[in-house]
Amino acid sequence: MKRYRNRQIWEFEHELNMMAAASYSVGGRILNGGVYGRKVILGIDGGTASTVCICMSLTPFDQQLPDPLPVLARAVAGCSNHNSVGESAARETLEKVMADALAESRSTRASVQAVCLSASGVDHPKDQHRILTWLREIFPMHVRLFVENDAVAALSSGTMGKLHGCVLIAGTGTIAYGFTEDGREARAAGAGPVLGDWGSAYGISAQALTAVIRAYDSRGPQTTLTQSILEKLNLSSPDELIGWTYSDPSWARIAALLPIVVSCADAGDLAATNILFDAVHELASSVKAVVARLELCGEDGKDSFPLVMVGGVLEANKRWDIGNEVINCISKDFPGVLPIRPKVGMILLLLFIYLYMLLEPAVGAALLAWSSLMRQCHQEASTS
Repeated sequence: MKRYRNRQIWEFEHELNMMAAASYSVGGRILNGGVYGRKVILGIDGGTASTVCICMSLTPFDQQLPDPLPVLARAVAGCSNHNSVGESAARETLEKVMADALAESRSTRASVQAVCLSASGVDHPKDQHRILTWLREIFPMHVRLFVENDAVAALSSGTMGKLHGCVLIAGTGTIAYGFTEDGREARAAGAGPVLGDWGSAYGISAQALTAVIRAYDSRGPQTTLTQSILEKLNLSSPDELIGWTYSDPSWARIAALLPIVVSCADAGDLAATNILFDAVHELASSVKAVVARLELCGEDGKDSFPLVMVGGVLEANKRWDIGNEVINCISKDFPGVLPIRPKVGMILLLLFIYLYMLLEPAVGAALLAWSSLMRQCHQEASTS
């Protein structure tokens, strides 16, 4: 087993193995891999804004998943989308977040049975192959590895591991992804900002910056976005936005302006309001395209189907609830849509933090790892 480049982040394993050797030796056999040899699975939700890793205890295969789920640890790191920060930085982030989760749960790589990495930027089989190759350099050969687009884990987080229905992610970027019960799949959007992820936080914010420049040039209406954005960025004139934008055009940096656009729309600014309405229709059209291609709504268009909705763009904000507007738009064509919002909001977050952890996409990735591992082991058992 190789270690990638961050050897020091795995040093905790040596200490855990020393403790295991001293305390949990049974008949000359060392119970390796952490606390009493406990087996675990890792679920990682790798996004453009942040990356979350969940370490979950592996339950016996002859039992149903327990309620509550046995989450042992949760770790958070930065961006792991290789299209945004480059492959080297993405690898470093992913390795660190996995190491942090294992260290917090007092487990080692030897105790890991399966890893499911559900990451933005995984859009092609060659992306999966590249990341699988890298993961294999980190984990022992017994570990089952699964790499999916982040939309797959997001859907799983709302359906408790069952891949059926549609998921809409609208955060820094956006994608709609769907699965039928017989395994067919389809996607829409998710091609990145250059190719038109309109409706995402990046897309909304980029349109807001454009509206400011257009107003400054007298090519568009005046807007309160101008003063609000300049104050936020500590700039004195709209022409300074050019230097600010191109000095570091990272997606998350632009997307961070989303709250300003929503606030201006709440206050009645026409330009901001039109931008959000455009976003609603773009997001709804992505979902409609997936639903229609997979016939999730049935032949008559009225069958029910789950729509898992994930991402900061879809959260309610004062008068503007983009997520609710998207649902209203979709339901005009597909009245059977059943919206599911896995994440608990910030209200009473301290009281519900445990529930929040169990419903986020990283837990969906862990559930995918669990179900995939169970399915593979049953298949191997039936053919042996």
